[in-house]
Amino acid sequence: MNDSRPEPIAPSPVRPVWLAPVVAAALLAVHAALALWAASGESVTHDELLHLTGGYFYDKFGDYRIQPENGNLPQRLAALPAVLMGAPPPKLEDNLYWSTSDASVVGHQFFYETGHDHWPMLMAGRAVMMVFSLGTGLLVFWWARRLFGDAAGLFALTLYAFDPNVLANAPLATSDSAAVFFLLASCTAFWAHLRQPSGRTGALSAVTFGLACVAKYSAAFLLPMFGLLLMWRVCREAPAARRRWLWLAPLTLAGHAAGGLLIIWSFFGFRYSGFGTGVPPAAHFIVPWEGVLPFIGLHGMAVDFCRQWHLLPEAYLYGYSWVVQSAQLRGAFLAGQYSLYGWVSFFPLAFWWKTPVALLAALAVGVGVFVRRKPGPVGRWKDEAAAMAPLLVLFAVYWAFSLTSKLNIGHRHILPVYPTLFILAGGLAAPGLLAAWRRPVVMGALVAGLLAANFRVAPHYLAFFNVFAGGPANGHRLLVDSSLDWGQDLPGLAAWLREHNAGPGAAPVFLSYFGSGEPDYYGIKAARLPFVNGFKEVPRWYEPRGGLYCIGATMLQEVYSPVRGGFTLDSEKEYQERRRAVPVFNAYWHDPAARDDLLRQFTAKQLDAVWMRFDWLRFARLATYLRAKPPEAVVGYSIFIYRLSDDEVDRVLNGRYSDWLAAVEAQPAH
Repeated sequence: MNDSRPEPIAPSPVRPVWLAPVVAAALLAVHAALALWAASGESVTHDELLHLTGGYFYDKFGDYRIQPENGNLPQRLAALPAVLMGAPPPKLEDNLYWSTSDASVVGHQFFYETGHDHWPMLMAGRAVMMVFSLGTGLLVFWWARRLFGDAAGLFALTLYAFDPNVLANAPLATSDSAAVFFLLASCTAFWAHLRQPSGRTGALSAVTFGLACVAKYSAAFLLPMFGLLLMWRVCREAPAARRRWLWLAPLTLAGHAAGGLLIIWSFFGFRYSGFGTGVPPAAHFIVPWEGVLPFIGLHGMAVDFCRQWHLLPEAYLYGYSWVVQSAQLRGAFLAGQYSLYGWVSFFPLAFWWKTPVALLAALAVGVGVFVRRKPGPVGRWKDEAAAMAPLLVLFAVYWAFSLTSKLNIGHRHILPVYPTLFILAGGLAAPGLLAAWRRPVVMGALVAGLLAANFRVAPHYLAFFNVFAGGPANGHRLLVDSSLDWGQDLPGLAAWLREHNAGPGAAPVFLSYFGSGEPDYYGIKAARLPFVNGFKEVPRWYEPRGGLYCIGATMLQEVYSPVRGGFTLDSEKEYQERRRAVPVFNAYWHDPAARDDLLRQFTAKQLDAVWMRFDWLRFARLATYLRAKPPEAVVGYSIFIYRLSDDEVDRVLNGRYSDWLAAVEAQPAH
């Protein structure tokens, strides 16, 4: 007997009907525990501050000016604990940043300047957001079980529950987990309605679609998905039966449009204006309408039409416009390259580097077995494809849009394609696909490989990179921002400094950080090198000297620096010209009389701009050197710690360009 041939499908052993659901519930409980355990050691990530602040003002004041470009529903849910805990708002009267809808500054005020500890409300919000990841896990289990049986459902759910990328994003108070859930749920509900059209299935699908619309603006991708699924369903009908879809299709689409509109309006209080009446008024959204609409082409014309006729709430329209505009031009990093327009290869490479090898292997084995399978009747193949239609369409359409996206800032943006892969990989556990003795061996090896990858990176799941990428330690050379460094490791840095740099002999600390966390909250006393956090704080003057330089991976790669792309000879010329003003900068910050004299000649805004430009140039010289230097320590794979002497700092920042270049080239390869 040839063991390589698939075994014939045989009846599955009789098991209690409750066994698979109970095991699935246990897996989801472990999934939630791991995700929240990891999140409990992380500072607020860059976007969480914005989401929680926006949701707080939605829930408490019915004001939608803060962060309307992200989903109203997840923001409301994430902020609900803050409202129930009685978190006070910052002072809004005469608050310039409130009147101009500046989410970053108002968020900092809300988190750190009201006297209310943000940590309990943040962790409670994270716990609430786990509901979306648990919902996606249930859908993965349901789909794989329905297609391939109990064992397949549990295998697919295991892959989902222990995937480091899922665990990294599942508890965060952002809209990503909500988008993953609602895209899959909406495609599933729509296909169920097309297969069995009725008022009940139509209402369920329309409500799910409406909730997807207020979960994240990526719900717009559902429109082509629905179109393809509708065509697929009609084409499967016998020619004589297709006529009923002439009235059923328009009725279905109209019902979904009505459901979507009703839910969107309800989440914005059935009010057009984005600004509440019980709070100080707004001058405008973060950027006035006239700074957005003219730059988004046909989207702008459509939005302007909807504004004139009040077809959708103002904040919803503004959020959509802002998403379209911000996706056109955004700094991005990919394996040493920099771009404002992104790369077609960004998401395929991010997928290749950050997907666990166990899942890649499961897909490869599954494809290999499927290709070698004896071909069956054409009708059977069509039935199999139809059974998976929502999964295939979701995967294909979402990837098509991802490849054309210029918003290349994080692997998290392709998370919606993963549930389809987990479900299909679950098919390896189906009876008849693999020989009987091979099936448990393959499944066991894949689960063991996934668990090993999980344990190696835990609890720093956001920093996961597979062996093809060189592991988490090499991740910063390939991807940064929300693929690795989203500002989550301030607690780890504080712990490292307490252990390694405490007492009378403590070295001075210099910090360059990407994120919305406040270092002072964690007791990190450091001179602040350039930050990227949007708090509108002008960096104070500091004198670089020997000490510990703690640099976040996103800052180390200078993704959002105005001098990104390498410290060139032109950068050096500008740097040396501006260095002549160092005595002026020093006097400006330390001598009140000199400061008053300078302010009679220049505005504070002009002087701050000159100082900040110099600071960025100086940091670029430093970061280029540090990228070549092995760090003394790395915290969470995202914050790099270097110990520099006074002479080394002087040589790197004040030496001749040729000496600086030689110092960079002299660093050992690492």
